[in-house]
Amino acid sequence: MTESELTDFLILRSLDEPITEDELEAAGEQSGEALRELRDEGVGIRWVESEVMTNQDGQVTGTFCHYRAEDEAAIRDHAERAGLPATRIDRRGEPLEGE
Repeated sequence: MTESELTDFLILRSLDEPITEDELEAAGEQSGEALRELRDEGVGIRWVESEVMTNQDGQVTGTFCHYRAEDEAAIRDHAERAGLPATRIDRRGEPLEGE
């Protein structure tokens, strides 16, 4: 599957309990392993970037992730394999420009 055939998705990953930066890094490693497995199986999926949400104490409360994938099922499969929540998955619209 070529890059042009992939659809942009935004994923909200809300955490029930805050985690530390070290735990976030470990989750990122699990995510990378799951992505490699899926691609080895021929699934079209790529991580683009993530924004990290924190509380006033600096603990991680969730992420907004941008992925490109062949379909929503690939996003859900990745989340399940990586042990990550996928609270909400939407297709990405046209971004708005900031100031």
